[in-house]
Amino acid sequence: MCRHLAYLGAPRSPVWPVFEAPHSLLVQSYAPRDMRYGGTVNADGFGLAWFADHGKPVRHRRASPLWTDETLPRLAETVSAGTFVAAVRSATTGMPVADGACAPFADEHWLFSHNGVVRGWPDSVAGLAEKLPVTELLRMEAATDSALLWTLLRHRLREGTDPAGAVAGLVADVARAAPGSRLNLLLAGPDLVIATAWTHALSVLVTDEGVLIASEPLDDDPRWSPVPDQHLVLARRGQPPAVEAVEAIALHTDRSHP
Repeated sequence: MCRHLAYLGAPRSPVWPVFEAPHSLLVQSYAPRDMRYGGTVNADGFGLAWFADHGKPVRHRRASPLWTDETLPRLAETVSAGTFVAAVRSATTGMPVADGACAPFADEHWLFSHNGVVRGWPDSVAGLAEKLPVTELLRMEAATDSALLWTLLRHRLREGTDPAGAVAGLVADVARAAPGSRLNLLLAGPDLVIATAWTHALSVLVTDEGVLIASEPLDDDPRWSPVPDQHLVLARRGQPPAVEAVEAIALHTDRSHP
């Protein structure tokens, strides 16, 4: 199991949530509080990505423990972004430990992270994968369940599916194909963050400045709210930001059958 977080709001540095908070992502990488049947240490990689002033993602990823990297803390100090995503990785047995397997995944418009595991990989989701163009499968960054989820989601977004419907639909399809999967997903654009809680922990903190969504609360602020299981959180940029939580399967049904 992995840990991840996303921020949407007024420009800020990722240093506090990633490194300085009492229960920062760094702390969660070696002392997580709620792994729910996963591993105990997230030592197989990390990543931080944000949308720069030119509107395109910038990303730093490494297939090593976050606590061993001397570059990222100083790099993060130079960043002030209105949207960023960070993640640490605990690789599923049999999957590669490589830079390309680490979240966040990215294209020109989106950042993506997966906290969980697809049960029965890869046989269970072969039926979903075979619907993709062969070239998209060949361009996958790693032979992992998370990379395939990103490829499937990106394909749906490019076909014009609205982002919330694309995320909810992907979770529903994978949950049917691979029962027992843990599918906490994060999808972030410059003005939108979507996250799912699916058999794993997720919490949200909403302030006047912005929204933090994280696998675990980063401190003891009483405004942190747990996201119910099998729910989707949708945060949109605004003053203050607009945040709603809906049942993921219900959202998929509503938007798939107008």
